[in-house]
Amino acid sequence: MTGSGTATDPWQLTTAPGTSAYTMYRDEDGDPPALVCVVGSTTLKYHLSAIDDLTAWLQAQGDWVPLGAADEQKPAADGTVEAWGRAESNPVGGWYGLRKGYRGRFGMYLPPLLEQLGLAELTHDGRNNRIRAT
Repeated sequence: MTGSGTATDPWQLTTAPGTSAYTMYRDEDGDPPALVCVVGSTTLKYHLSAIDDLTAWLQAQGDWVPLGAADEQKPAADGTVEAWGRAESNPVGGWYGLRKGYRGRFGMYLPPLLEQLGLAELTHDGRNNRIRAT
């Protein structure tokens, strides 16, 4: 993986199917601390705790979990990373996304980061990708 995860040296990532490139970095001074995801001209922000929280959730699942990426305005399929990233039962009590209107796609952008950090294993098919903790 290239990048150190800072604003001046962000992680360089690609989606699970390998079709889109994007960057992510930690903003530890944000309120709340955030994980900033830049896709083209769009910026999405997620709670920084998402890295550890999603890793712990995947470990508890014990097997492959579908990503289920969806825009904020669309429902997330049950049992997916996307659904967990919106669930009231997760550690932040709802959306990990911090910017209203841009809170979705958690299941698309967080899993490749976890894989690059060595925390998870990800499939790289054209569609219906899955993730599991390492």
